[in-house]
Amino acid sequence: MNHQSDITINEVGLRDGLQGVLQTVTTEQRINIITLLIEAGLRFIQVCSFVSPKKIPQMSNAEQLVKQLPQKDGMKYSSFVLNQIGLERAHSVGIKKIETSLSVSESYSQKNMGLSVKDAQAQIMSIVSSAKKAKMDIRAGLQCVWGCAYEQKPGLPRILKLLENLLKSEVEVICLADSIGAAKPDEIEIVLENIIKTFPEINIALHLHINKFQRENIKLAVDMGVNQFDTSIGGIGGSPYMQGSKGNIATEETIDLLNTLGIRSGIDLFNLAKASRFLDGIIDSAYFHGKLYKLLSK
Repeated sequence: MNHQSDITINEVGLRDGLQGVLQTVTTEQRINIITLLIEAGLRFIQVCSFVSPKKIPQMSNAEQLVKQLPQKDGMKYSSFVLNQIGLERAHSVGIKKIETSLSVSESYSQKNMGLSVKDAQAQIMSIVSSAKKAKMDIRAGLQCVWGCAYEQKPGLPRILKLLENLLKSEVEVICLADSIGAAKPDEIEIVLENIIKTFPEINIALHLHINKFQRENIKLAVDMGVNQFDTSIGGIGGSPYMQGSKGNIATEETIDLLNTLGIRSGIDLFNLAKASRFLDGIIDSAYFHGKLYKLLSK
């Protein structure tokens, strides 16, 4: 891993953020949010997931949304998939990048995918293989790296073994997720240190959730060479299948920290907050865990 002065922000609010929201957010409203995000300087946006609309009704308009995405040079849209059907749906509407993941936790794997970790891993590896054949960019990840609401924290040997198998598939990026906001700086340091030592060429992204250590967690990760982070406008999000899951780290709070550290993200904080406030006018404010977006205005 190489330390870089620039940080890539992957905005996941439209997928991870909305998946558990009860109020319907229309395709037109999502396009308006995406337009605001582009105006703020976002270039990496996870726009949807191709999953069963019976399980996640909020994603039932995935194809319609992708067909209407604003086309702008340099934009990288991605979608999340968990099986071959989802991959085929994404490919059929021209998605160029997909993201997928499996859980380190057996309990959460059953709740989220209905599969054991072993079977989920086989399914994810198949998705990666198919995506590569279709010449799609692919990012794979591990969920519950720093804890799960249903069982004890995983040991490092388990994490490293699952990573070893994923890396054999030659995925471009590995995303490590703290799915319940349990991670503390010292725990992040231990996991990253061991992973980087074992797999020095690994390209890591982090998907963190809100907790009282979030600023320290991000700063530590940056200091250790991580330069890709998943964030969510307004801090919305959290898995509907994970008891006690907290919101994702807010994009606004993350950009504010990076600005303080003198690290470039290319994102305008004030314009970014417009997207969060627009969404706040559509869904219940209780879904928002970030605070900064309300304070920022021009």
